Amino acid sequence: MIKLTFPDKTIKEFKSGVTGLEIAQSISGKLAKEALAITVNNETIDLTRSITGDAHIKLHTWDDDEGKHAFWHSSAHLMAEAIEYFYQGTKFGIGPAIENGFYYDIELPEGQIISEKDFPKIEKKFLELARNKNQYLRQEISKKEALNYFAKKGDNYKIELISDLADGTISLYTQGNFTDLCRGPHLPHTGYIKAFKLLNIAGAYWRGNEKNKQLTRIYAISFPKQKLLNEYLLLLEEAKKRDHRKLGKELELFTFSQKVGLG
Repeated sequence: MIKLTFPDKTIKEFKSGVTGLEIAQSISGKLAKEALAITVNNETIDLTRSITGDAHIKLHTWDDDEGKHAFWHSSAHLMAEAIEYFYQGTKFGIGPAIENGFYYDIELPEGQIISEKDFPKIEKKFLELARNKNQYLRQEISKKEALNYFAKKGDNYKIELISDLADGTISLYTQGNFTDLCRGPHLPHTGYIKAFKLLNIAGAYWRGNEKNKQLTRIYAISFPKQKLLNEYLLLLEEAKKRDHRKLGKELELFTFSQKVGLG
């Protein structure tokens, strides 16, 4: 048995190898549904990974930054799978969670572009993949194996990232038909993601260096409930209106000041 210390200092015993999901289930069915990740001795990991020694733990839900991070990072992988479905041969850079949502830097096959008119089909495919409830499966592999995998795929950006990593620290995550280089943490499966919206597209130099190739950066956001997405989009719309009103007032003041003293 192992001893796990909760945030309120409560100590409970569990069998060695217990997962965060099993711990959540032992507390309540509600928490088991709402938990998204778990921190074990200051490292946030998947709910499905085993805990084999005494530890301080904290379960994370949507209300925690760590929970949102796991949710949005998992969503970035799923968005990549949806993009790859339509644009086979796409090369993937990085796809991190950010303060509100996530993005993925990609290099599309030659001659292909993504524009806002393509958003609906990608969003539809994303939600279709989410409903499959495919597990996020973690695999720890050697540096050589990782390099070989992405060399076969022709993903030179991943090869560059792997080259900077130490052997013994490399993991891949697979959900459905997509495998990515990643430390995690991720959700147990894609079914947690109920709402998704592509937000915009921008250009971004690989690794922020203007000497490197410019990639396509796709921003998006996802939520565990459609209601939360609707509320977020409403906030964005209201912020835009405020910006327009502010700009309008500034233009009026500018016009007024130009007329002063002209008589």
